[in-house]
Amino acid sequence: MEGYRGARTAVIVGAGVAGLTAATALARGGWQVEIAEAGPPEATTGWGLCLTGPALRALDELGLADTCLAEGYGMSTVTHVDVNGEPAGEVQLPRLIGARRPAVVGIARPVLHRILRAEADRCGVVVRHGVTVAAVDQERESARVRLSDGTARRVALLVGADGIRSSARGLLGLETSLDFHGQMVWRALVPRPLWATGIHQFAGKAGTAGLVPLSGGQAYVFLTENGVERSVLPDAELAPRLRQLLETFPGRVEEIRSLVSASESVVRRPVLTALLEGAWNRGNGVVIGDAAHAPAPQMASGAALAVEDGLVLARELGRHEFVGAGLQAFVSRRAQRCRTLVETSVAIAGLEQAQRHHEAYPLADSCHRLMAEPA
Repeated sequence: MEGYRGARTAVIVGAGVAGLTAATALARGGWQVEIAEAGPPEATTGWGLCLTGPALRALDELGLADTCLAEGYGMSTVTHVDVNGEPAGEVQLPRLIGARRPAVVGIARPVLHRILRAEADRCGVVVRHGVTVAAVDQERESARVRLSDGTARRVALLVGADGIRSSARGLLGLETSLDFHGQMVWRALVPRPLWATGIHQFAGKAGTAGLVPLSGGQAYVFLTENGVERSVLPDAELAPRLRQLLETFPGRVEEIRSLVSASESVVRRPVLTALLEGAWNRGNGVVIGDAAHAPAPQMASGAALAVEDGLVLARELGRHEFVGAGLQAFVSRRAQRCRTLVETSVAIAGLEQAQRHHEAYPLADSCHRLMAEPA
């Protein structure tokens, strides 16, 4: 494989967190970047997420952390409450972008997407909606990519950033299983209670619930339903069922439950994980984000890994003369960190189902400390 310095062109599959971050970082490094996104413009999945310290640190390098903090809700603590409604400890999350800025920000997914998309546009990234990659032919110096609209590109780099059910992963000949962990996770967009100035997590006898602020006026309720099979419920049944599941929790969850009654935005998804064994790259192609390593939501760090991936990928490609060498260095640098996060999230899911919450809390805390180390 020859050097690529004269033709730094890339196609990225997927305009989510990983894809947009990678596109911006690559474009700033002199790459000509095109994103193929199967969905329509402004389409996002889910209501909100947490940008933990590692995500904010990476976004700060791109100059976007303060924008996210301004449009989201900055926090630094996780308050745990036991099955009796009594305090079970408070965790101070690592502040990775300075003592005067919060450790984590809760932010609505559409808001984060708008911030990332605006920066990608500013850097000259071209985003094409309604198309995806249909075929990939690896060549000695490049990859020939055929899009679903029938057009083709010859590029130096193909990046699969199309999520846990990645099609790009299969086109590159990289396979992994999707593992279901006996949990369904619920999310509901609600008004933020005045007392919710940090993340609150409530241990229950049959599940785990919590509240994450997203802005001064909004928050999202989450609930993890244990010991269930994968299933789909009609939309009309979601809010009533979530309210029913919250009935078993004491204390402040009663206020959360009443907020769900007014919510028209409730989603329910299976807790799935994926982790590629071995290489994430083949030839001039690589997969990043959930396409390579999708954790369970218990560590709230899937977005952090995705943002880090985009930044580190661009950095390693900038350090190496050959694409293949850059991709190998990227995977070598990221594999153990991402594996640790995924495996920790799965361990916490198991502890929750076994009602061993007192063991899950320090495990999550130690993993946050480990993730605070440089990416």
